[in-house]
Amino acid sequence: MADESLYQAPNGIEQYPYILPLATSMRKVLGSLFPLSSSCCICRVPKRLSHVSEKAYTPQVVSIGPLHHGKEGLKAMEELKHRYLKAFLHRYQTVTSLEDCIMKVKEEEQTLRSCYAETIEYDSDEFVRLILVDAIFIIEVLLRYNDERLQLENDHIFKKPRMLEDVWPDLRMLENQLPFFILEKLFCPVATEEYSIINLSHKFFKTLMHIEEMEDTLPRIRSSPVEHFVDFVRKLYPLPPSQPSRPALQNSHGGQVETLATLNMKALYLAGVKFKVGSSKNIFDIRFKDGTLEIPKITISDQSEVNLTNLLVFEQSQCKETENYINDYVGFLNILVNTPDDVALLVKHDIFENKVGDFKKGCTMIKNLGDRVNIVASKEFYYAHLCEQLNKHCRRPWHIWKANLKQDYLNTPWATISVIAAVVLLILTLIQTVCSIIGVRQSHQ
Repeated sequence: MADESLYQAPNGIEQYPYILPLATSMRKVLGSLFPLSSSCCICRVPKRLSHVSEKAYTPQVVSIGPLHHGKEGLKAMEELKHRYLKAFLHRYQTVTSLEDCIMKVKEEEQTLRSCYAETIEYDSDEFVRLILVDAIFIIEVLLRYNDERLQLENDHIFKKPRMLEDVWPDLRMLENQLPFFILEKLFCPVATEEYSIINLSHKFFKTLMHIEEMEDTLPRIRSSPVEHFVDFVRKLYPLPPSQPSRPALQNSHGGQVETLATLNMKALYLAGVKFKVGSSKNIFDIRFKDGTLEIPKITISDQSEVNLTNLLVFEQSQCKETENYINDYVGFLNILVNTPDDVALLVKHDIFENKVGDFKKGCTMIKNLGDRVNIVASKEFYYAHLCEQLNKHCRRPWHIWKANLKQDYLNTPWATISVIAAVVLLILTLIQTVCSIIGVRQSHQ
């Protein structure tokens, strides 16, 4: 709590009696402030990202935690949450009880409150109640997804068409989170080494997000603390491959690496860069070799917007600058995409799977995300070396001339035949001219 001296009025205050009520009121507010906690990990999406679709960061079906609790559009799920709590307590009545669960949350109340970036106004009982109900709801969703035998015939999530598709995106939103440790603590009486919250969450998100499995993913998640589901999803992605060098945005001449703001997909194409869908399971493994830019396949959809928006906010608010690889990845996509034509090129080469509709919508989504990503000021931009390679390629006139020849004159088989025929005709004409000159010289001699 605040320093006790805040509660004490200084000597001589009697001469300013008219400010005493205000001072008393302000001391009460200051005295109610708890010390800032290093465990704070759940915050609202900042205004600078508010131009992104609101559906990308605001829950649409179910509220989790205190930040959106009680909103009109989300109240319909409250009864179902309580039904899931009842089912959980009945199934595991031999190892836990409602009272046990309440005590576990109550013991962690101050720690739980400190995990949120703003003061939670609910009183103790209401706060404990909503945390408990929401935590058991999440646990039940994970359990029922993992084991279909637990899905009741009239289950409103798993037995209704597409209901799970409406619910699970809300579980990935930063404003809609519970600290991960409370899920583990409530599940502890039921958990085994193989039947844990981490294992259940791994199967749930990996399957629904279609993330390619890497051998070290699960051990890496187990080896470090998990803040909440947004952090868990971030850890599902493999770490980026190590780069040859990551200078402070310096090129081979010691100067600043040029940004690729003007070298979008279309400009790179005109400079003779070839494109290929990458075979790597690691989405960050983008390579440029022998004039070919290789990018692992990515799906652009409303779901990817939800995912990237919340991962970006979490990285920018909680992670070190050297660990902002989601930020750098979106920043590089933003460099490549300037117009719908750029998206069309990415789709043409099977790098983008566009599920948001036309190319314009795909472009808008990338720009909305990327415009708020700062890569120029970063001293540790992950793709700095790749940017330098692309710039170096595009500075060579030969690559542009060769690309222009291919794109303008050799773009179809008939055009190629015509160019070859013209070249052959030109050579024959040249030979004929040389022969004529030689013949004239010989006749004069």
